[in-house]
Amino acid sequence: MKIDILTIFPDFFAGPFQHGILRRAQETGLVSIETHDLRRFTNDRHRTVDDRPFGGEEGMVLLPEPFFRAAEHIWERGKPRGRVILLSAQGKLFRQPLASELAKEESLMLLCGRYEGVDERVASHLAEEELSIGDFVLSGGELAAAVVVDTVTRLLPGALGNAASSVRESFAVTPGTRSAGLLDCPQYTRPAKFREMAVPDVLLCGDHKRVEQWRRKKALEKTWVNRPDLLSGAALNAEQQQWLAEIKKETAI
Repeated sequence: MKIDILTIFPDFFAGPFQHGILRRAQETGLVSIETHDLRRFTNDRHRTVDDRPFGGEEGMVLLPEPFFRAAEHIWERGKPRGRVILLSAQGKLFRQPLASELAKEESLMLLCGRYEGVDERVASHLAEEELSIGDFVLSGGELAAAVVVDTVTRLLPGALGNAASSVRESFAVTPGTRSAGLLDCPQYTRPAKFREMAVPDVLLCGDHKRVEQWRRKKALEKTWVNRPDLLSGAALNAEQQQWLAEIKKETAI
């Protein structure tokens, strides 16, 4: 996969992309990430990338021309014209199913906004869609772009040491898994007892069926406590529905 990022702060990405899964994925050729400084695609000697908004509101808005010129420069170099995404607080919410969809693309172009946003002509005529990583406002799209790159890259075949890791974790939508759109279960490791805090006995019993049942129930419990909104879209079987009823009684105030 090829990912191009258009930003006024290309150095922002020097750190996040040089660690862990992202570093290995680049080294093995699974993903190629290139950042592009929008100031290189300006015409004036001050390399201006923003201006005041029409209508007299406060703040500054990023100009459309640097985005269009940068994108056209990339495509003229022969790169495939892949999916173009604007990171924006006004975008639709970025969720795991969309990450799985994006992981199947040959290339992505991520446009990073700043200040009071980006000229709407970028959103309506250059980008195919706008994405937000949450219901909050960031200083710019760079952090959001890094999140998208990390989330998508780890879903590429071969990016993780164990392919099953991305199937059973929180928000995974693979039918039949213990999460199946819910949060994952609690995890424990050695020592079995730490400062009088013991690992649940079931995890030490050696009965894989009991362990898996415990994990499924705990995943449901964690979802109910932390993200009950996810349950509205979850296809719970009869056993899980019974568990949920019990969990609601146990956690009722």
